[in-house]
This record gives sequence, structure tokens and C-alpha cells, in this order.
Amino acid sequence: MSENKDFLRAIVDEDLKSGKYNEVITRFPPEPNGFPHIGHAKSICINFGIARDFNGTCNLRMDDTNPTKEDTKYVEALKDAVQWLGFDWGENVYFTSDYFDKIYDYAIKLIKMGKAYVDSINEEQMRELRGTVTSAGTRSEYANRTIEENLELIERMKNGEFKDGEHVLRAKIDMSAANMKMRDPLLYRIRHAHHFRTEDKWCIYPMYDFAHCLSDYIEGVSHSICTLEFENNRDIYNWVLDTLGLELPRPYQHEFARLGINYTVMSKRKLLELVDGKYVSGWDDPRMPTIAGYKRRGYTKESILNFCDQIGIAKANSMVDVAQLEFCIRDDLNKKVPRVMAVLDPLKVTITNYEGSEEIDAPYYPHDVPKEGSRKIPFSNELYIERDDFNENPPKGYFRLTPEQPVRLRHGFIITCKEVIKDENGNIVEIKAVYHPDSKSGSDTSGIKVKSAIQWLSAKEAKTVEVRLYDRLYSCEAPDGLEDLNKNSLKVIKNALIEPAVISEKPDERFQFERQGYFYADPIDYTNEKPVFNKIVGLKDSWAKKTESEQPKAKTEVKVQAKKEQVVGSEVAMNDEQKALFEKYTNEYKLNTEISNILARDEKLSSFYEEALVELNSPVSIANIVVTEVARELKEKEANELKFTSKQIAQLVKIMDDGTISSKIAKQIFEEMVKSGDNPSKIVEDKGLVQISDPSVISPIIDEVIAKNPDNVEKFKAGNNKLLGFFVGQVLKATGGKANPQVVNQLVAQKLK
Repeated sequence: MSENKDFLRAIVDEDLKSGKYNEVITRFPPEPNGFPHIGHAKSICINFGIARDFNGTCNLRMDDTNPTKEDTKYVEALKDAVQWLGFDWGENVYFTSDYFDKIYDYAIKLIKMGKAYVDSINEEQMRELRGTVTSAGTRSEYANRTIEENLELIERMKNGEFKDGEHVLRAKIDMSAANMKMRDPLLYRIRHAHHFRTEDKWCIYPMYDFAHCLSDYIEGVSHSICTLEFENNRDIYNWVLDTLGLELPRPYQHEFARLGINYTVMSKRKLLELVDGKYVSGWDDPRMPTIAGYKRRGYTKESILNFCDQIGIAKANSMVDVAQLEFCIRDDLNKKVPRVMAVLDPLKVTITNYEGSEEIDAPYYPHDVPKEGSRKIPFSNELYIERDDFNENPPKGYFRLTPEQPVRLRHGFIITCKEVIKDENGNIVEIKAVYHPDSKSGSDTSGIKVKSAIQWLSAKEAKTVEVRLYDRLYSCEAPDGLEDLNKNSLKVIKNALIEPAVISEKPDERFQFERQGYFYADPIDYTNEKPVFNKIVGLKDSWAKKTESEQPKAKTEVKVQAKKEQVVGSEVAMNDEQKALFEKYTNEYKLNTEISNILARDEKLSSFYEEALVELNSPVSIANIVVTEVARELKEKEANELKFTSKQIAQLVKIMDDGTISSKIAKQIFEEMVKSGDNPSKIVEDKGLVQISDPSVISPIIDEVIAKNPDNVEKFKAGNNKLLGFFVGQVLKATGGKANPQVVNQLVAQKLK
């Protein structure tokens, strides 16, 4: 195991060294009320990964305590996800329902200890008596029931003598507790519902907070790893186990930040709304953020695992750019899949000076010499090219076929346009062209200079396929509901064309359709009679997408070294020098693969980065600012044309690393450096931008923010931990971004307890 342990592995390591536990047992405990999503993938990797790293075990346990929403199909989906990701839960899948009898016995024990009681007030009364963050709650009058009364009522509840909601079992803890979850939380509620495993045996079901800790204890779990929204629930977890006096060793709960991705929702309620409302075709719709959706779209398990590894394990919630996930699948497939040609919007080309037919040998991996494999591409006098690979009135920088400009057919001959055929509406329907017999790729003696190569297919042999072009399901970065759905998230092309070699009896294959992106044969709808391909991801990397609005609208022309021709839209493998840099950046400097990829492929950026590293040994921080801020400036300029230097960037990173300024302020300083060329320390001094880290200065500002937002304070105390980010953001806003985010985070959390 790596010496650079995350905080959870550090805890586990220390617990083993101290003798607290002799073995590590973790668990992945999903509720089987929906298909697992990408957030569950992170949890799966953490729980099973920690067990693997410490030679322990991880239990797969279904938290099946709510019979109204759970189903066997969800159990199977969860099992499939864990297996597909490459993890093993051993011989048995566990269910909380396996422990219903034991959990009920523990409830009886609490009642006999005077630590639990049956309450009969309604939900509204319970909410009113709960109190607020600033005032204590009031215990229900029914808390005075005798132990005998409570035992009789819980037995009758179990036997089904009462209606849903008529009674509940509550723990008797502290109605004035600062943590409002400790104000006599619910342990059991009545549910007259058929359970998919226990059928109609039970009429009462334990609440999550009661069942979870006891299930962990029964299974001998050592480390109960949860997401941050359960942080306040930890007090209940400990209270139940401690109050019952359960013998050691017992489990302890530890929290990590859940995964948030922009343009994505991971609320199972909202995902179910999409499925039930037919906004998607099902839980495995390739637009869904479910593991089944990613699997059907064509994502590989390696790309998901790599993504989970890249984002790491944090203690504070944050938002991950979906482009990072897209990069991981693109990076994985770029090394694996064969390149083929497809035409999605066909335009007919007739070669007037060619007769007969032939086959052209073409490699599947044209930029990766060690990989073998090729296919025969039929060539004839009737071809199809992509419609936008011809332009009658081309803009500047257009390198494809025009009336005056010849072009190479990928792997084949150079052709020249001779005539443009249009219909009665002026639409181009055919190109008449001639080919140059002595211009065949690999043996060209024609002397004709062309600047690009385009995709093409022989009309007679091309196979018709259905292509499904998927985009992000939501149109905004922080989607909330159905109104944010992207209406263009799916485009179906019924009559796209593909090389005959692509059609297979066993369609579980991925391809790069050159220029178009990476595609996967749909595992459900694909047949030989009706081949269907799903677009996995496009060819552009995330940084190209981010700057697309600043680029010319014509499609990116990626340069290929051979004969200085451009293969339109084809992703090029790294050369040896770039590969060496990539390896150094990822292995030696510990940069993530996306940043390493960007730096290794851009000579100007990597040179600037290396110069900055000479001044300051902070490879990660310098890389982050170089690929985001500096890259934007070097796009149109040379390094010697910039007003700032690599040394100044190193100085900026240093004062950010040592806490003098925040990362938000660093961006402001960089913008000033771009304009003036002043040293960052001078800008900080002139503008008074030193980061505020003194708690005595920050505390009054936090108090003011809390006082202005009493409703959000109450919601936070009630368990909405996401609001912590709201309060931190308000404090940072009030200080103009000068407050130290870490200090603010700690102080806000303390004050809201």
C-alpha cells in the first residue's frame, strides 16, 4: 500500500497498530430502492478498497428497512455494479432484514432500561415539541409511560394492532441536546407493507439510525464509513451501542465527502422521477449517472476506477467537473480501441475517372506502431463523405475538400472536386470528382500538396447503422429539477454508415469513429440486422471544450506528423518525448492524469511549468495554475511576450501555499499580473489582499451571517449538512474572498454544533 495514505486509511492503519482491532471489516450498505450511481462507485471503491489494502473483508449489505420502496431488481443491480467494478463480497450478501429479530430484542432491552418509550403524538406535534437551534425541545407526555406500558404497546405494534403513524418507538436521550438528532430520535415506525424478503411477518420496521449501528455490530464491522450527511447521526450511532453496553471491539463511524459532479443529479428520488416519468428509457439509459447507465453507454470499469482514484477522499464536500470523468474514459479508450471510419451525414461523391473496385489495407491503430491489426476497406467510384467535409465557400483555415482545394481520402487517394450537383432547392446532393492514381497513401508520387485527410466509405459496401449521440442529461451546472433537463441530450441518426469490418456477431466492442468520438455497440438493442452504436464520449479533451467559445467555429484540425497532413478530428497518440513527460508528471510529480496529459502535449506550457519549478518545488500547485490561468495567456502568445514571468508565477504559488492569500484572491492577483507585470507580493501589499486567518477577526463575521439566516441554521441542525457550504460561502463573500477557507470551515462547523 502507498505511503501517501488518505485520512481514512491513516485511521485504519493507526487502529491496527494500536491493537484496537485485529482485523479490518468494512461494509457497503446501500438501500435497495434504486440503481447505484457514480457516487456509489466512489463508496464501493473506498469500502472494498480499504478492506483489500489491509487484507480484510468488506460485506455487501442491503439496508432493506423500508418495504414501501425496495425491490429485488435493485438488489441485483447493486450486486452487478460491485461485481462489474471488480470487487468481491465473499460467499454471502447480507441484509438488515436478517437481523430484524435481534434488532427488535435490542429495542426491548432499551425499553426495559428506561431508555426508550412508545410515543403517540402525531408528526406535526412532534415537530413542534422538537424545539429549535436556540431553544430546547419539550419531551412528549407519553415519555412518562411505565416500562410495562411501553412493552405492551411495542408488542401490539409488532402484531399489527395499530395503523401506520399511530405510534412510534423513540429513544429517551436529551430534548435539549445541541445536536437536534439526539432529541429523542425515532427507533421504530409502523409500516403495514409487504417486504420483498420477510413478506408480511413484520408490521414495524427499524429506522436507519437504529438498524445501521446494530447491523454493523452484529457483523463485526470495525470501520463504518459513511458520507458527510451522516456526521450528526454519529452521536446516535455511539449512543445506541454504548447504552446497550455492547462488548468491545465495536464499530466506529467515520465520514468522508460524498461525490458531487456538475451537470449531474445523484438523488435517487430525482433519478426515479426521470425513470417513472419516461424522461429516460430506464435506469440503464446511457444518459443516466447510474453504473448501469455508464456500463451500457460504453464506459469501462477501468475508467470509473481511475476517476474514483483521481478525485481522492476528502473531508469537505466539493464539486467535481464532469469533464474529469469524461477525460478518464477518453484516456482509457485512447490506448485500447481500434480506429475506424464512419459517416453520420452522408454526401455522395462520384469519381468519374475510376472504374472497377479494390481494397485498401488500413491499420486499426495508425498512430501506435507496437499494436497490430488492420482491415480491408473497399474502394469504388461511388463513395460517401461527411457532408461538412465539403464547403463550396470555405472560411479561412478550412483544409478539407472545396472546389479549388483537393483532399486526401483517409488511407487512400487524393481527390479533386470537378463539379457540384444541387437539387431544385439549391442543396448539394453530389460531388463529381477525379482521383489521382499515383497519390495512394504510403506510396504517393503525385507531388500534390494537401493539408488534411477526410473520412469516406464505399457506397456499395458501407453498412447502415443507427447511431445514438448522447450529450449531458442536464443543461446547467447545478441542476435542480426537470426544468433543467437538456432537450438535446439524445440525437438518433437512423441511417449512418460504417465500415463493413465493424459489424460483428459479438458486438461487445468499442471503436473510435475517427473524427466523431468513441462508440460502443449497444448491448441490448444491437442486432446484425439493426446495428446500434452509442456515443461514449467525444474526441476533444475537457480543456478544448472549455475554450471552444474562444476558437473558430470550424472543427478542430489535429495535426498528424505523416506528410504534414491533418486527419480531421482524429486523436493523436503521444510521441516518445511526450510519453516521457507524462510519466514524469504522473509518477514523479504526482499530478493527475488530465493535467499531466495537457502539460505533456503542449511544449510551451511544459517549458513554462519546468521554469517555474526551478524557482519553487511545489509541482501540484504550480501545475494547477499553469494549466488553467497561464494556458489561457499562452494560447495566443509566446512566453517572452507575457508581462509576467515563470518566476513570478512561482512567487504567486508560494504566497498561496503559505496561506498569505487564498486561492480565490490568487486569481485576482494573476489578472493584475497579466495587465501590469507587477510582482504578486507588491499587488498583495498595494491592494491589501492578505488572507485573514485570525479567528477573532473571522468569528464576528460568522456570527453576523448566522444571525441573518435563522431558517438555514435550523435546517442545518436538522441534518442538512449541505448548508455548511452556504454559510462558508457567505462569510467568504463578506470578506471579499480574503478569509482563510479552512479557518472559516472549522469555525462555522463549531458555531453550528
